[in-house]
Amino acid sequence: MEDLKHLVNSLAHALSLAVETYDPGTYGHQRRVAWLSRAIGERLGLDLERLQKLYIASLIHDVGKIALPVEVLSKPSRLKDEEMEVVRSHAELGFKLLKRAGLPWPIPEVVYQHHERMDGSGYPRGLKGEEILFEARILAVADVVEAISSSRPHRGTLGVEVALEEILKGKGKLYDPQAVDACVEILSRSQGFGSFVP
Repeated sequence: MEDLKHLVNSLAHALSLAVETYDPGTYGHQRRVAWLSRAIGERLGLDLERLQKLYIASLIHDVGKIALPVEVLSKPSRLKDEEMEVVRSHAELGFKLLKRAGLPWPIPEVVYQHHERMDGSGYPRGLKGEEILFEARILAVADVVEAISSSRPHRGTLGVEVALEEILKGKGKLYDPQAVDACVEILSRSQGFGSFVP
């Protein structure tokens, strides 16, 4: 059984690296998000099976980007509205890919929901509150924090402090309050990603 878990983890890491090769502007993003998601899940008491599935979903949450035009992903300036719509399709594309590949529930659904927001303002389906899986709400917080605190093709890094301010501002409205509190506690104690991401 341990060999099978190791194999699944290795395949998820390989898929994550494939996405990063295709979209080098987000190098390391999925791995950092996966580590932070797992740390938040541990803090919130998820059992080992849920933690494992959360980690895998987080590690490959942007897999749908491999179906997007590379020139949109690597554009060094702000995206136009129509380009942003193309990028937003990655959540649904990732869901369809992982569903077809037969990954167990809730991994494809967590990937599908990682841009949903508590007030229904997210995408792709405008889910709100408890309609969003708890694991997806955790992933959403980790994804936003890592994205803000890392550099992107169109901007430099804004830093962990700015990222934490963002999730605190959106706590309860955009982001799950428990996930926000756990994330703030983890990153405040660890002084950013460097201390707990290999």
